[in-house]
Amino acid sequence: MTEAATVPPPRGWRPLAAIAGVVGVLIGGTVALWAYYGTAVFYEIIAAGIAMCF
Repeated sequence: MTEAATVPPPRGWRPLAAIAGVVGVLIGGTVALWAYYGTAVFYEIIAAGIAMCF
């Protein structure tokens, strides 16, 4: 009796690349804002944003 082996289709790399791109943009934006506003002002902006969520 012969049985055919099933091979799952390969997963594409595009979803992983899209996620990595979004994470890269978010981290890049964070670093740019931190460099532009400085640490104290950047912290206040983040704290105010979090406070608005609650």
